[in-house]
Amino acid sequence: MLSRSRPAQAAPPPQTPRTAVARVLSEVFQPPFTIAVQLIVSPAASPGWPETWWYGAIAALFTCVLPFGILLALVKAGRVTDHHVSQRTQRAPVLAMAVGCVLAGLAVLAVLGAPASVLAMTVAIVAGIAFLAVVSLWWKVSGHASAIASSTTAAVMLLGPDWWPLFLLVPLVGWSRVALGAHTLGQVVAGALVGPVVIVGLWWLLLGAG
Repeated sequence: MLSRSRPAQAAPPPQTPRTAVARVLSEVFQPPFTIAVQLIVSPAASPGWPETWWYGAIAALFTCVLPFGILLALVKAGRVTDHHVSQRTQRAPVLAMAVGCVLAGLAVLAVLGAPASVLAMTVAIVAGIAFLAVVSLWWKVSGHASAIASSTTAAVMLLGPDWWPLFLLVPLVGWSRVALGAHTLGQVVAGALVGPVVIVGLWWLLLGAG
């Protein structure tokens, strides 16, 4: 459960040009933002693209916008330390909330007749969030690394190999989390593997089975 009193945070690293750049990267490429892009382009794997982009936008609303809004409210109420959910013990309940929002969005998408690629991507993201929630009970795998690795891999698969420079964002975002003391190198590497293997891998399998 989430405590009503805000836990003490570790002292932030000294403000230097290096940490300033790392903080900007961490904020700009937060998981809700990068996963939202992944969902918006997810209809590209089914017929009707790009006119079907709005199905991806609805998925992003339930998967990213709504959970992030609830998270910010929890931070403001003192139930969660910060919007990066730096306290490992707080991650499982926050991720469980996110799964609930995604499941609600999945039901709406099914009623609207969303393309198979959007439904598959949403299911895969639920699986990825659940996986991270379980692992976070023992080890704080980087959600930033998982999200950016997942979204860049999906984007290149959906939009074509000319988009390969997006992969350069993965080490940049991973470096930012280590530089800010939010994760160890091992936690970042693990996150960068979870995204493509669990989320994108499951999405691809679901599409093939559809």
